[in-house]
Amino acid sequence: MYNKIILAGNLTRDIEIRYTQSGAAIGNTAIATSRKFKSATGEQKEEVLFVDLTFFGRTAEIANQYLRKGSKVLVDGRLKLDQWTAQDGSKRSKHSVTVENLQMLGSKDEAAPMGGNGYSQQGGSNYEKPAQSSYSQPAQPAPQAAPQPTSNIPEIDINEDEIPF
Repeated sequence: MYNKIILAGNLTRDIEIRYTQSGAAIGNTAIATSRKFKSATGEQKEEVLFVDLTFFGRTAEIANQYLRKGSKVLVDGRLKLDQWTAQDGSKRSKHSVTVENLQMLGSKDEAAPMGGNGYSQQGGSNYEKPAQSSYSQPAQPAPQAAPQPTSNIPEIDINEDEIPF
């Protein structure tokens, strides 16, 4: 069977990170998503949904480092049903998402020095460190480059015998 969920929204709280005995990171937070629609009477309404998120491994560490309450994110992962018995003896349950891929949205100024780059739990990543930001060392002056030719046509150094036609 297929279990995949994609959510875009804002984090409702900072990441709470903890580590297992083996040193693996686990991060918890929640996301708020909204949907605007017109009711049967034509009235404009908005429905807000809150969903708990769980990050694992390097994704949890990156989320903890770069994300804060209010950060815009896009996550995809697996929907999970958590069940427990409350102190009063009643059975409780809620749905949560185990995040597999994280995409940070918004501008560099809104949340993090890395802006809209993302990170994937499966080992592959499109996460990149920022070239230069307000969080890193001051920019060094660029070295003076040699003057560029005025023509936009690149010069190709190739022997005519190597051309196949």
